[in-house]
Amino acid sequence: MQTLSENAAFGGVQGVYTHSSKACACDMTFGLFLPEEAQDGPVPLLWYLSGLTCTHENAMTKAGAQGWAAEQGIALVFPDTSPRGEGVADDAAYDLGQGAGFYVNATQDPWAPHFRMWDYIADELPALLEENFALDMERQAITGHSMGGHGALTLAMALPGRFRSVSAFAPIANPTGSDWGRKQLSAYLGDDETAWAAHDASLVMRDKGFDGPVLIDQGASDQFLELLKPEALADAIAARRQEATFRMQKGYDHSYFFVSSFMEDHVTFHANALWR
Repeated sequence: MQTLSENAAFGGVQGVYTHSSKACACDMTFGLFLPEEAQDGPVPLLWYLSGLTCTHENAMTKAGAQGWAAEQGIALVFPDTSPRGEGVADDAAYDLGQGAGFYVNATQDPWAPHFRMWDYIADELPALLEENFALDMERQAITGHSMGGHGALTLAMALPGRFRSVSAFAPIANPTGSDWGRKQLSAYLGDDETAWAAHDASLVMRDKGFDGPVLIDQGASDQFLELLKPEALADAIAARRQEATFRMQKGYDHSYFFVSSFMEDHVTFHANALWR
């Protein structure tokens, strides 16, 4: 692992690091904010998974999360959204390939050699973080925006006991029924739709649910509502009788203005679970 930068922020340190990833077979970059309390011992960790076209940097610089995390004494990790670099498959469209990993393990060419973001987020990066930083990996929570909200929800439900809470900002909630999903899942996983179900938050919510609290914020003026399909997730939460808060936020769109407006709520929500 190499340090690309470290900057003082809110009494703590915002770092950017790169490492050789076995899962993705390329170098991967991530951001990590450590609050001041990390100088004295391990602190809880909140994951933030970003959306389409993003790198580690978008949420790190736009979401306004570090100040709220510093107040709560928790760390924040900002992974990249896909493998990158020379020899890594890509597509001309913004919603497939580099910047659009969809947090799955691809099984189809040309994506299979590198696009293993599920293994990277679920296994490889947590192990690297635990080895190198003052983090209490028994206290983890996860959130994300759009494609990252999809990833946060599906990972949280598939890994019971890993995360104490999960939240999402405008998640891609029903990708098997949306053009933001069917295109990518067929490319990465093939045409057998039974393989897609594990990566559809609405389907997994009906089947398994989550063993903790859930918070969803969706902008009511989001320009991508027809692609996100929040009603499918809301219906699944109700059918499952899941412990959850689902909020439609009047006037808000899909941008980081929306995310940053409700970031304090989400960080506080997770801190309440992490410090229990």
